[in-house]
Amino acid sequence: MADLHIVVDRAAGGVAAQIARELREAVRRGRLAAGARLPASRELARDLGLSRGVVVEAYEQLVAEGFLISRIGAGTTVAPAASRPAPFDGPSPTPPGRPRAKARTPRAQESVRGEESGRGPYRERRSTAPDLGAFPRQRWLASMRRTLATLPAEALNYGDLGGVPALREELAAYLGRVRAADVSPDNLVIVGGVAQGVSLTVQALAGRLPRAGSPHDLGWFVRRAANPVPPPGRIRLAVEDPAGARQLPLLHAAGADLVAVPVDGEGVDVGALAATGARAVLLTPAHQYPTGVVLSPRRRAELIEWAVATGAAILEDDYDAEFRFDRDPVGCLQGLAADRVILIGSVSKSLAPGLRLGWVAAPPEIAGSLRLARGELDLGSPVLEQYVLADFITTGDYDRHLRRMRREYRARRDAFTLALGEHLPEITVWGVSAGLHLLAELPRDWDEVAVAETAQEYGLAAEPVGPMRYAPGPPALVMGFARLPVHRADAMVGALADALRR
Repeated sequence: MADLHIVVDRAAGGVAAQIARELREAVRRGRLAAGARLPASRELARDLGLSRGVVVEAYEQLVAEGFLISRIGAGTTVAPAASRPAPFDGPSPTPPGRPRAKARTPRAQESVRGEESGRGPYRERRSTAPDLGAFPRQRWLASMRRTLATLPAEALNYGDLGGVPALREELAAYLGRVRAADVSPDNLVIVGGVAQGVSLTVQALAGRLPRAGSPHDLGWFVRRAANPVPPPGRIRLAVEDPAGARQLPLLHAAGADLVAVPVDGEGVDVGALAATGARAVLLTPAHQYPTGVVLSPRRRAELIEWAVATGAAILEDDYDAEFRFDRDPVGCLQGLAADRVILIGSVSKSLAPGLRLGWVAAPPEIAGSLRLARGELDLGSPVLEQYVLADFITTGDYDRHLRRMRREYRARRDAFTLALGEHLPEITVWGVSAGLHLLAELPRDWDEVAVAETAQEYGLAAEPVGPMRYAPGPPALVMGFARLPVHRADAMVGALADALRR
């Protein structure tokens, strides 16, 4: 068992982050070799004179990052690929507590190191990030083993451009059962996450993709080379105001000329939408990002009427609809008008974004264009992961995982909102009935950027809402709670409140 030399500065705070940093550096520099067994959390806590919970938190963070492996009955060991000697490249890292050129809290230092190394910190600033440490590794591994044991060799060839049929069948049944979608395997296309699904869909609507039914033989290629296609088209696309800013460059590059439509307590303002002359709209109706508003029944009906009357398309980003806490399930818009609504979803919030598994449920012409585009761009998505996900759904493990995480995320939301109410009563909280984030409206004289930066330094996932707005609005943060353990919420929010009042 490895004997560990760990230096902890209790006065600097962030003790769990300090322990994680020390162990991470020990692994990177080869002082802890692959397979080395670490002391039990209780033993290390006793050696350091700390509570066991602090050591457990540090171990859990490194397990989530892939540095450590923890198995029941086998203890905690260094992951096989994690330990590698690093060349000496200058002075050793500054010990905890010693000032740097620009002073940072221990958690702020940890965040910067994670970004510089290419590994995002466990509690990253993105408010919609799920708890990666809760990924169901053992059940996913069981599905992978079953898949590899039974999958015929031919199934590992280039797959169906629309996605593995077995996965499309399982997803069609799942979406119909859970999201009240009107989906068949034929109008589902598997994509590499919501980002790719949205990009390809916008390109199809803008006329940038080949149309379904067009030939793709050698003669087609020769004709296309001799007679280049005209410049790519563009489409007037409405987006919610406020809306996530990360998608905007992607949408513009895909051929969208963007117009903003205000969101109020019932969701998107359909009257304002109609006045824009947009030919399509991108929405998050189940849990609007970032306000958390659910699109009201009245607005749903108005939206469908607008789409039918104008021939416009509705792009429905169903990004975190599986997680609801204080309200009944709300069916997707696509189930109301499958010929006008394009449903786009993924497992990025329910399982992990790194899987890059998503889907688009679209009318036949759009679905056909997306298949042809995959044929021209990259020959479709990786097949093995698709078969594994199909098995994961078939066995019921996906449903069981969602039920477990729904309970856990609700407990974390409750602890977080309770701590905000106790330590920061000046903040008004909105949009907590579903999803992995909430909207924290700040007092008018608060600087949302400064508050967000301070919250991030104390390990909280927080983003200012200002950059997400077209029209001005009150200062606010969108804050995630999925990665905030229940037992840490009160202390972390309390520390944030103390810092803001200094």
